[in-house]
Amino acid sequence: MMKLSLANVLLKPLLILFFATLIFTSCKNARHTAAPDLDAKLDKIFASVPDFSGVLLVAEKGKPVYHKAFGYKSFLTKEPMETTTIFELASVSKQFTAMTIMQMKEAGKLSFDDPVGRYIPGLPYTGITIRHLLTHTSGLPDYQQVMDEHWDKNKVAGNADNIAYLIQYHPAKHFEPGTKYEYSNTGFMLLASITEKVSGEDFIEFCRKRFFVPLKMTSTDIRTLDQKKKLKNLALGHIYVKDKQRYVPADSFPQFNYAIWLGNRKGPGRVSSTSADLLKWDRILYSNTLIKAETLQEAFTPAHLNNGSISNYGFGWKIKETKRGKVVWHDGDNPGYATEFIRYIDTDKTIILLCNNAHAKMPEILKSVEALVEEE
Repeated sequence: MMKLSLANVLLKPLLILFFATLIFTSCKNARHTAAPDLDAKLDKIFASVPDFSGVLLVAEKGKPVYHKAFGYKSFLTKEPMETTTIFELASVSKQFTAMTIMQMKEAGKLSFDDPVGRYIPGLPYTGITIRHLLTHTSGLPDYQQVMDEHWDKNKVAGNADNIAYLIQYHPAKHFEPGTKYEYSNTGFMLLASITEKVSGEDFIEFCRKRFFVPLKMTSTDIRTLDQKKKLKNLALGHIYVKDKQRYVPADSFPQFNYAIWLGNRKGPGRVSSTSADLLKWDRILYSNTLIKAETLQEAFTPAHLNNGSISNYGFGWKIKETKRGKVVWHDGDNPGYATEFIRYIDTDKTIILLCNNAHAKMPEILKSVEALVEEE
């Protein structure tokens, strides 16, 4: 057996330390060279669309690798957009509504397969469960259409009004529950009301107490129109008018007045937030502190229809498979706003794209951003 000299004994750990340092330094330098490359490529995308207005945040394992603002909070005042600017999230809000239901399920206050009629008395639609609402497979008619036809638009409607009009006018359901997927704001409006029923709390206060405050999402809330008007850092929604060759505030179009007379609705939308706050939400979803991992996994699993086929929707999340694994995501669309929240949960990458001028090239921009993130 060969004897090791003192020099060999001392040299071996030094060599290990040297090579470990070399590898670490190489990896560190590789990360630093990759970041400017991604930065330049993303800059190029937005340089090709100079009138885009919004914020893009790209993160890897919770760390922003790109976070920039473009355009204006208001095209009238030309106040520059900031990365800290607050946007209407529109239907990106649905994941918060779904989370309230999942928390109530874990608290033993409801089951996903409970009939909706147990919590919304008088609703004239049978065979619909909470799961059907979560997965957009209920077949329920559009409450907004009923309200548009019958509601006095000098008043502001809330969930109780919407439900009362569904009961009173009883529009026909679109299909039998579970037979197909059809996106339904009605379903998520009812989910918020179910949360209120079983928790005994106002839906907005529930979200503040359970999510926004404890997670230090300090710019996030479900705000009234008056509260939003007082915000100094709100991105106003705009729409391009070809005849005027400029962007005009979306609230100046009469066809979008539903955002006013349905201003007290809860569940389908209305959360306003920042890119940084959404990244905080993204991180907490990896921690299993809000709900158990198995419950969250249900949210990230496509719904099965009665015929055995699957949809692309779980509980408040759209779902797709890419070369980087499973992706859960949601988009939002409010007058003048377009929002995207994309989570590559297998590789822990995040894309948050918030736009306040409903840019026609938003789909192209998003596709290009996704391609770059997926190749990194």
